[in-house]
Amino acid sequence: MTAYTELENNLEALKLNAIKEYLPNYLEGDKQLSVAEILKQLTDKELNYRKHRSARMSIHTAHFPYQKEIKDFDFNFQPSVDKGKITNLMSMEFVENARNVLFIGSSGVGKTHLATGLGVEACKNHLSTYFVNCHELIERLKLAYQENRLEPMLKNYLRYKLLIIDEIGYLPIDDLGSNLFFQLISRRYEKKSIIVTTNIPLSKWGQTFSNPTIANAILDRLVHHSEIFKISGKSYRMKDYTEQHAKQHLNR
Repeated sequence: MTAYTELENNLEALKLNAIKEYLPNYLEGDKQLSVAEILKQLTDKELNYRKHRSARMSIHTAHFPYQKEIKDFDFNFQPSVDKGKITNLMSMEFVENARNVLFIGSSGVGKTHLATGLGVEACKNHLSTYFVNCHELIERLKLAYQENRLEPMLKNYLRYKLLIIDEIGYLPIDDLGSNLFFQLISRRYEKKSIIVTTNIPLSKWGQTFSNPTIANAILDRLVHHSEIFKISGKSYRMKDYTEQHAKQHLNR
């Protein structure tokens, strides 16, 4: 077995995959580079590879409904969204400071896209992130409560630096669900960040949560230390439908 083969085996055993991939280029390439320069460049590639792999894994485990980034958002179509404020949020300072973000608007205006985009950016910055539909979250909490395992379930949702709760308001929430949701929000308050998307004005949350008192308590904790975006534009879905319909008409 040659020394090079043994080196390859060592790199594989140490899981230095990027170095193993790029090493031949350096051995056959510029002979003017010193050993230190070669090792520096190879280790840079290894670190960059691991950074991207970690981000991909984080994005996968976050359970986003799709992978869309902020750069894919059409701010011209949705001028009610302040691009500057969204860009500032991409620094992830709001997560480090345990602040919240609320996206409010009717169906199809891009709330979930923005929430997902910020979530993907959080994953790229090595911030643990989880995305969950509100109704699904409530049902999980209720089942855990009925099976006497609520505390472990709450701790599971508390461990994420960023929790994204999508589509609050599309379905009514009963007394038990409201109480359990409040417990989760209360325990994350001023400790971990939450992004919320909702199709109803905050003033009408009492109609979604069966207990107006609990609804106000939830809002009090979500709105405090938060950035609120009220999106009043048109639906992206209707835009796509109109464009597709127009193309079909032209092709006839």
